[in-house]
Amino acid sequence: MAQDAAQAGGGRWLYVILGLVVNIMLGTIYSFSLFRAPLEKLWSISATASGYPFMLFLAVFAIAMPIGGNLMQKWGPRNTMILGSILVGIGWILAGFSTSIGMLALIYGIIGGFGVGLVYGCPVAVAAKWFPDKGGLAIGLTVGGFGLSALIMAPIIKALIASVGPLNTFMYLGVVFLVINVLLSLPFKFPPPDFKVASTTTTVQTQIVAVKDYDRSEAMTKSTFWILWFLYIIGAMAGITAIGIAAPVGKELKLSVAAAASAIQLFAVFNFAGRPLYGWLTDKLTPKYASALSFVIIAVATGLLYSSKSVGIYYIAFSLLWLTLGGWLAIAPTATKTFFGTKYYGKNYGVIFTAYGIAAILGTLLSGKIKDMTGSYFTVFPIVMIIAIIGIIISLALRPPKS
Repeated sequence: MAQDAAQAGGGRWLYVILGLVVNIMLGTIYSFSLFRAPLEKLWSISATASGYPFMLFLAVFAIAMPIGGNLMQKWGPRNTMILGSILVGIGWILAGFSTSIGMLALIYGIIGGFGVGLVYGCPVAVAAKWFPDKGGLAIGLTVGGFGLSALIMAPIIKALIASVGPLNTFMYLGVVFLVINVLLSLPFKFPPPDFKVASTTTTVQTQIVAVKDYDRSEAMTKSTFWILWFLYIIGAMAGITAIGIAAPVGKELKLSVAAAASAIQLFAVFNFAGRPLYGWLTDKLTPKYASALSFVIIAVATGLLYSSKSVGIYYIAFSLLWLTLGGWLAIAPTATKTFFGTKYYGKNYGVIFTAYGIAAILGTLLSGKIKDMTGSYFTVFPIVMIIAIIGIIISLALRPPKS
């Protein structure tokens, strides 16, 4: 129990810090828009085609999450993270040898995306189990690295592409990711079964914990599970669309390459901030009202973008869209913990996270097709605004499952 007490103090926060750093490297996919124009020039491909690696990576990422949840249940988080980290590194390294956009999509998207899917859920599940009292905040900070990634990685990618080209950039980053992520995976473990947090205060989170721990098969019979899954699709779709086209939209507004890269760094700060912010809000307001708030912000941001094609609105609206994507990557895992418990958390959130993959496919195809059809990315925003309004309505049906 002395060890538990230490972990309940400062020790357990180590997992949050390490998880944040791991996610900074995993989240480099959010800077993929910087690769699109160089790849279009290199292989003379369309805007839709240049988005295929991004789309496939995120789709496979989501598909791998349930598999990662199963492996985590059997192997524990450390071994699952090591395997995933090796695949991430191999995927990025081999991407550097691609000779076409199709080859890049298959190598980078499938191998790299699968590796990220195995790794990503582990720090989240570890945080959920070590923090029964502050789940939303701990989960939000852990996944915050994914959103913070573009702030750190965008200038590095920009400099590497300018000096060695896009393909060598994939290869060099892959070596770094392989070594660092494997090393950072080593400390991760779940708390002992009798782990308790000594506290003299009662938080909102401890008042709304799940009535019972639902195994995946039982959780999937509850309407709450599928409402959350569907809301995750449309919430993430808006954000993924914004992330995938941030640099090209800036180009439409005549921003320089340097200004577009700087804008992505700014947006990354909001993406990071959205995770602990919405994790905290989900604890305080319940998942229903936190999700409804996110859709209100999406609707406002997309409406502003379509109605006023100005640089100032671009910065404001894209900041809000990146904020809400970060928000959904905290709302969904925190809601999964709140509604279905922590015992089978990895397995349950693995299925919920498949919504993210569907969102990646829909968002990337929607933006690419509309750009190719109309010549502008701006015409996608009214569609996203309508979807967000639907999300507001459906959010009001989100409530704890009946035992």
